[in-house]
Amino acid sequence: MPISVDIDVMLAKRKMSVGELADRIGITPANLAVLKNGRARAVRFATLAALCEALECQPGDLLRWEAEGAGSG
Repeated sequence: MPISVDIDVMLAKRKMSVGELADRIGITPANLAVLKNGRARAVRFATLAALCEALECQPGDLLRWEAEGAGSG
């Protein structure tokens, strides 16, 4: 998928665990892991807003577009 999720990068920058972030935004650690590992097929704007608020960042800090085949060559 051409959308990459960088939640783990922001977690590291904020020195925050997955469990702590999940508690702050009101979702289960398992659902956050699905999102964090790029396996989610969709993200609600409310969830994205909660992530941005908890991590004090912008949506672009969490999501980025990569062209298909990028990095393979």
